[in-house]
Amino acid sequence: MAPLVYPWDEAPRPGQALALRPGLHWLRMPLPFALDHINLWLLDDELGAQAGFTQVDCGIASDETRAAWQQLFDTVFAGKPLLRLVATHFHPDHLGLAAWLAAGGDDGRWQAPLLMSDAEYLMGRVLSAGHDVSGEAMVAHFSRHGLAQSDTVMKVRERGGGYYQRWVPPLPASYQRLYEGDVLHIGCGAQRRQWRVIIGRGHSPAHACLYCEADRLLMAGDMVLPRISTNISVFDLEPEANPLPRYLDSLRALRDLPADTLVLPSHGLPFLGLHTRIDAQLAHHEQRLGEVLAACARWQTAADIVAVLFARPLDAHQSVFALGEALAHLHALWFDGQLVRNLGADGIYRFMAAT
Repeated sequence: MAPLVYPWDEAPRPGQALALRPGLHWLRMPLPFALDHINLWLLDDELGAQAGFTQVDCGIASDETRAAWQQLFDTVFAGKPLLRLVATHFHPDHLGLAAWLAAGGDDGRWQAPLLMSDAEYLMGRVLSAGHDVSGEAMVAHFSRHGLAQSDTVMKVRERGGGYYQRWVPPLPASYQRLYEGDVLHIGCGAQRRQWRVIIGRGHSPAHACLYCEADRLLMAGDMVLPRISTNISVFDLEPEANPLPRYLDSLRALRDLPADTLVLPSHGLPFLGLHTRIDAQLAHHEQRLGEVLAACARWQTAADIVAVLFARPLDAHQSVFALGEALAHLHALWFDGQLVRNLGADGIYRFMAAT
């Protein structure tokens, strides 16, 4: 496969903006995880006679992120308001500061509507209001799938109850719904672009990518990343989910876009080579599924499969996603009839190749 091409080899620092195209700016915000950043996209815009900006994704609710946004308000925004806020999906690094940013920061400078798909908004609304999907609930879920080592249990517990609310305060009380195929007209004058909404599944319920056909630009969110694999997990809120086939189908649909599309990912650097990267991800998951199936020549738990998929040491944050991803691969094979599942007398689920 041809290597990916990175037109920009250096990212903007938090609080700064890098122009990629007229009216299209790349921002980057810090994250306190091994994956230490998220890319955001700021677009010049106008609604009626009012000039301002549309923002895609937010960053987490942290003092560092607020300080970076404040610097942008004082420099790049230059007194202009945020007119619209688009969130690709409900995960904290994409939605965390939605309410604060839509309201114009600490000073309440403006009131901008939040645009999201319905499933993403409602999921974020429920979780930010206090539904517990971490801590003890997650330990119980993964314990049913073999999580027994005290150190790993402790890592999962370290996330604690209220993990989501820590990074995502309550969301705006209303939103504007994005549907598959919707077209957002964003820009000023001759630079007004049409962005088509493409809904992807698997990583989250209804992840919204934005595609500009005229300029061949794809705001891919987490659906296509240049160097790391998008996490596909089964968590306690939907313990019988089968997200991996939906994700792979979404990748195949994105491959219908032109090969020379410039991909604007949420992590890593913007790149050219959409088809190459999608093909690599499809091959990666096919290989992983084969490895999991081979390991299931004998009964295996999801916790057993983590060692098959991840050879490196994992921190608390990574352990949660590794367990979720192991279970997603097992479920894909189980739903497809290639594995059978058994609930043991000990209350633990185990999988083995069907005979």
